[in-house]
Amino acid sequence: MKLIRKAGKRLMSGLKAWLRPSRLPFVWGLAAGVLFVLAVRTGNAVTSTDSFCESCHVHPQATTSWKQSTHYATQSGMVVHCVECHLPPGGFPYAVQKARLGIRDLWGKLTKDPESFDWEARSDLAHARTFTFRESCLDCHPNLFPLQLSDEGEEAHFHYERQADEVRCLNCHLHVGHFDPNATKEINFGIVASTEEEVFNEPAQVEGFVDYTEQIPGTSVSFDMIAVPGGSFRMGSPETEGYRKEDEGPQHQVTVSPFWMARVETTWDEFEAWYRATRAEGRTDTRSLAGEAAVDAITGATPPYVPPDQGWGKGDRPAITMTHHAAAQYARWLSQQTGKRYRLPTEAEWEYAARGGTVTPYFFEGEPSDYASDRFFHNWFGRNTIVLDSFSVHAGNSGARTQIPSESKPNPFGLVNMLGNVKEFTSDWYAEDTYRGRVGAGPVLDPLGPSNGTEHVVRGGSFRSGPADLRAAARDHTRTGACLVTDPQIPKSIWWYSDCNDIGFRVVREFENSEQQGAEG
Repeated sequence: MKLIRKAGKRLMSGLKAWLRPSRLPFVWGLAAGVLFVLAVRTGNAVTSTDSFCESCHVHPQATTSWKQSTHYATQSGMVVHCVECHLPPGGFPYAVQKARLGIRDLWGKLTKDPESFDWEARSDLAHARTFTFRESCLDCHPNLFPLQLSDEGEEAHFHYERQADEVRCLNCHLHVGHFDPNATKEINFGIVASTEEEVFNEPAQVEGFVDYTEQIPGTSVSFDMIAVPGGSFRMGSPETEGYRKEDEGPQHQVTVSPFWMARVETTWDEFEAWYRATRAEGRTDTRSLAGEAAVDAITGATPPYVPPDQGWGKGDRPAITMTHHAAAQYARWLSQQTGKRYRLPTEAEWEYAARGGTVTPYFFEGEPSDYASDRFFHNWFGRNTIVLDSFSVHAGNSGARTQIPSESKPNPFGLVNMLGNVKEFTSDWYAEDTYRGRVGAGPVLDPLGPSNGTEHVVRGGSFRSGPADLRAAARDHTRTGACLVTDPQIPKSIWWYSDCNDIGFRVVREFENSEQQGAEG
């Protein structure tokens, strides 16, 4: 006992000596540090639970679609939790992203109406990439070539390894974490549904320069063509126009001859008629995107790798995901079937038709600043987009997908969705300085773009576009490389874009010289 008492006295004496006043700040700091670490660990554990995530993400689609996904309803019973996909696997990046996404979600919880959340738009690839991390995917799936991997999956994963800087897991596996019943992998493209509709034996017979409904022989497909009178207009945008870009000027006078233009963008019904008639078996393309046909014949597309309609539906919706080459081949085939000269519009024809005789940014009332979401007062007090919504399918009203043409009103020429829904191919090569070469030459008759190039002009904005890109003068161009990032084929497909779903097209019909009299408007 004496030894124990002596040891206790020595211990207390040493403790008193160690806890002398000069060392108290260190002791209290150490205690505070330990408590802080414990609090952080506890707080992190609490805020990383699925139930905590659900408390902010109150829109039911988030939880319901997760529990229907292959990351929850697994054969083994293993559950992939929210933070395992939506945060990096650990370390400093984990803390940074947890703070960033936590602040954003808390702000949304406090200031926004959950009923206003557009789940379809939030599930879009461009948005999902901002809160899903490649490192998290690879942390759970380090072996990209498991024994049960299909041949198609093996080809895709080899491509991923070659293009790891560009390709993301989500490009192919967007819906594994949140099930989307519309995102089917079944490709029934080109299959004829049973129908009792009339099959046309001959194309439309047209007398004079009038609107008409074309009929594709051998099918039940028809579409409306609008007679666009010839005239002159100022092409491009004035320097005073809001959100103007340098390639939209300088403005110059252009005269356009009369032509017909399709009332709506080429629909899936129309495009599938071409595919069924000309499709090629297999997925081996024999030419590059810039190549020309070896013979003067109508060629057909090879099968797409994924549903080309994105699971959004076909029918009257605008056809998408085809390349410029495929669109041009469709026009050639349509010309052959109908005996009329159909093609893609020139850039000048497109802008003239889109303006419909107007000189303002849109063919309807309003300035880009009236509708833009990046304006300070619009963020706080809202904006009136009723007029914009009635004429255009855009980022603010599309639900992140294409819509049927009946959702929009026509422009003064009777053309629907010239601004929005899908961007539209033109026949012109793109160059930033195209307009500068026309200045000082007086009115230019039926101008064409550069004689060669690498990308084509696209016009009109799409369901992804904001008001600035919906202006009649706004120019854009194809981005072939970016549109084919996840295509594993070598060479890449000349028919289908693997990474672009907001470009389509509409056809025009040339007005024959013998018909010119009386057509000038």
